[in-house]
Amino acid sequence: MPAMSQIERTFCRSAPWRAFTRGMILPWVLGAEPLVGDVLEIGSGSGAMAAAAVERFPDVRFTATDADPAMVDAATTRLAPLGDRADVRLADSTALDFADDRFDAVLSFLMLHHVLEWEQALAEVVRVVRPGGYFIGYDLLDTPPARLIHRLDGSAHHLFPLSALRAAVAGLPVETLEVAAGLGGLVARFRLRTDG
Repeated sequence: MPAMSQIERTFCRSAPWRAFTRGMILPWVLGAEPLVGDVLEIGSGSGAMAAAAVERFPDVRFTATDADPAMVDAATTRLAPLGDRADVRLADSTALDFADDRFDAVLSFLMLHHVLEWEQALAEVVRVVRPGGYFIGYDLLDTPPARLIHRLDGSAHHLFPLSALRAAVAGLPVETLEVAAGLGGLVARFRLRTDG
């Protein structure tokens, strides 16, 4: 699993990104879907989304994971005030070290395109979500702006078109609630429920 570029690390830790995630991104991605129980975030970066989610849903027990040790350290610091309501771990999203059916929901915010084998990450997520649980998130699509940004920052990535995401989801044991382009076709928002 590739680590974030220095540009991405800096952006992910910035106050404007934290404010944007809390006020705009999290409500847009989750919609009216409440989070309950045990929630996992793959690719949590600095923990901005995790902190916003725990603040919005105070009854969840949150596990934030990332493959980049620097981001795990940043998230650990950010989530420390939440005590035992949040745990942070180093994890590879293509080989999650969690039991089957462990979580009520898994969240992913702008990270799948950093996973070269993102289809395997999808399968791993479905494996660790309880029957009737959710996989919710959004990601960049393969567009000229996304390709330019990632070429400039030099980060490893595997951008995909919406059709590839839909095809990968169709092969999973999930009910597709939504897999749709958003923000002018720059991103895909997805909401899946595992068969149960």
